[in-house]
Amino acid sequence: MFRSARGPMVWLVPLAVIVLAAVLIGVVIVNQGPSEDNANAHSQSESGAGGESGAGGESDSGTEEVDLSFVEHRVEGDSHALGEVDAPVTLVMFSDYQCPYCASWNEETLPAMMDYVDKGDLRIEMRDLAVFGEESERAARAAYAAGLQGKYWEFHNAMFDGGEHPPKSELDDDSLVSAAEDLGLDPTKFKGDMNSVDAHEEFDATAQEGYSLGVASTPTFVIGGKPLVGAQPTKAFVGSVDDALAEAEG
Repeated sequence: MFRSARGPMVWLVPLAVIVLAAVLIGVVIVNQGPSEDNANAHSQSESGAGGESGAGGESDSGTEEVDLSFVEHRVEGDSHALGEVDAPVTLVMFSDYQCPYCASWNEETLPAMMDYVDKGDLRIEMRDLAVFGEESERAARAAYAAGLQGKYWEFHNAMFDGGEHPPKSELDDDSLVSAAEDLGLDPTKFKGDMNSVDAHEEFDATAQEGYSLGVASTPTFVIGGKPLVGAQPTKAFVGSVDDALAEAEG
């Protein structure tokens, strides 16, 4: 069946909302970040971070049996992706540049995921949302602009340097352009691309995809077609990827 490179098939959206809503309702809240960040994250969604019991997207409603792999874009040359386009397993991450759990995942868990990417077993596709407001949207558009110069991931990692997210004061136009310049990007082109119609349309399309799936908080993941929500430990991701690889191998 044909799958658009831009987003989910329309007739599957209601199912996806039901599936992810069930997972979001069923997860356990854990407080692992700074108190101020936890309060901000909690205000975005009552169920934004899951405990270990949510690993693998399993719930009493049986959501583990539903295939959400249609959220994978698998587009050749996607600047927001790492790994082979035909890797047996894809990890899709909905993230926000003001999300403390996203920052800690980037520092603590991404390196373990990169081991799978380097072996050709995993593809990572990033979806930048703005559940924390306009500064997050500006950062997402800045990351898109960096991608146009071939440095999306360098910019992404710089935003989460040391496992911390940047404060709002560092997400204005001038600060983002300065960060891009530090990475060797053309600052004039970067600023123009960041504020272009294309950047806004790209962000809007990603946001619509996330919200149509019921993603109201970050981080939210789909690994091998199964949802995994919130501040999970690295071993939960390793287990989910290993399970997905075993399933892919039959």
